[in-house]
Amino acid sequence: MQIQGAKKYLPLIIGGICGLIAVVLINNYIKQQTEEAKKIVAQSQKNLTTVVVAKQDIPAGATIKESMVGEATLNKNMMQPRAAISIDRVVGKISIAPIAKGEQVLLNKVTVSEESGSLAMKVPSGKRAVTVSVDNISSVGGMLRPGDHVDVVGMVPIPVTNAEGKQVNQLATMPLFQDVLVLAVGQEFMNVSSVKKDEKSTAASPLITFALSPQEANLIVFVQEQGKIRLVLRSPGDTQLQQVAPASWDTLFRTVMPQAFQQQEKTAGAPVKPKKTVEIYRGLNKEVKTLE
Repeated sequence: MQIQGAKKYLPLIIGGICGLIAVVLINNYIKQQTEEAKKIVAQSQKNLTTVVVAKQDIPAGATIKESMVGEATLNKNMMQPRAAISIDRVVGKISIAPIAKGEQVLLNKVTVSEESGSLAMKVPSGKRAVTVSVDNISSVGGMLRPGDHVDVVGMVPIPVTNAEGKQVNQLATMPLFQDVLVLAVGQEFMNVSSVKKDEKSTAASPLITFALSPQEANLIVFVQEQGKIRLVLRSPGDTQLQQVAPASWDTLFRTVMPQAFQQQEKTAGAPVKPKKTVEIYRGLNKEVKTLE
């Protein structure tokens, strides 16, 4: 009788065990899906960043107020170079170019107010102010202005080995940095009014101050001690960085006379025909002569 009673409740026991197993499996599945969702959210948050955008059209020369700008969250791939990531970085500054509504506020489009007369206040975050001495030709004919962007080119002697195996110095021109901000020309800082105030004094100054990273600052000081520096003026809307090869006598001739170099390479690569020789024996002495 006891066995029959146990058999009567066996399906209920089996059902309870199966239900318990199902609950455990469902909980494990839910935990797994929750962990996957957390990973996806964390990964998406890593790709997001906060930038400052304009809430309204901001004309050039306007003092930026807190009501004019706001913060927006977007993917890092959509963030423009030099975009401000904090409202504090732009509030109270003056726009040096028009900023459209919804546009990201770029740090190279704003500057400190005229009342702040310190050059240090105009150095972008993460950059250093480096002053180099150049002549009028090097500074684009003396027409360089604060706020312009230039490419910095260095002319330095490079040790090379000549055909005789001796080491000599060969002058080479190489691109150093591209899209570099000019903070000051002489003692005129980068702001809206000072550029218009006294253009003659800036044109005659041989001292140009750049905004460079610490490593770039070290390199430009080294190049200035070893050779010369030339500046190439960029368009205000051109921020593209291009691959530029160093210039030397070899690259110059290859550029202006490519056909001559191709012919020379073909001639150098042609197989040299072996000269015909004849062996002459005089007793035990052997002599080899080349036939013309």
